[in-house]
Amino acid sequence: MPGKHLYIIEIDCHMKGCISLELQLAIDLLNKEDAAELANKVKDYVDIVEIGTPIVINEGLPAVQHLNDNIDSVKVLADLKIMDAADYEVSQAVKFGADIVTILGVAEDASIKAAVDEAHKHGKQLLVDMIAVQDLEKRAKDLDDLGADYIAVHTGYDLQAEGQSPLESLRKVKSVISNSKVAVAGGIKPDTIKDIVAENPDLIIVGGGIANAEDPVEAAKQCRDIVDAHTNA
Repeated sequence: MPGKHLYIIEIDCHMKGCISLELQLAIDLLNKEDAAELANKVKDYVDIVEIGTPIVINEGLPAVQHLNDNIDSVKVLADLKIMDAADYEVSQAVKFGADIVTILGVAEDASIKAAVDEAHKHGKQLLVDMIAVQDLEKRAKDLDDLGADYIAVHTGYDLQAEGQSPLESLRKVKSVISNSKVAVAGGIKPDTIKDIVAENPDLIIVGGGIANAEDPVEAAKQCRDIVDAHTNA
């Protein structure tokens, strides 16, 4: 129309202090049917649902397919914890409906690069799990350079039992990467997520804190409310 102009304004979130924070539900100890049922109950409060390693071990990649076929509006993560033959294993996870696939940070650089390339070839993402990595800062820098979409600091079940938290590891990794997103997992619950949120990760992974709660929907809602309160502050 004469005299009418359209202006497009791009906002650089890094310059303006914008915060984007995703919430993931990790499901480990259910069968594929119960996992899909739980995921659908909480899907309004999470961005990603994970089919955990124990489910994949028990039921195989069809568990990923089952979730993908029975849920919408969330991404599906297959927690394969790949160590070798990375491009093939990523391709299989994608074939069964995974949007994000995990590989271990202790894998060879060649495996990480192959996994990144295979995921990106299909328009999918790769999350690198830093469980058991000894030099977090050095490895995080390497993974950042290799093109990992997410680098996840992870305090596993065994170390959680010893009282360890992922907070310090999160701070270390955040301080050295510039391209990858930072994820955090390990014993996070509705009553502890605020401390994690305060560190500004890109993705918070909650497992038993939602899945094993007396009311999983309420637990998921509490986590979402805390995340949203921080991102909207």
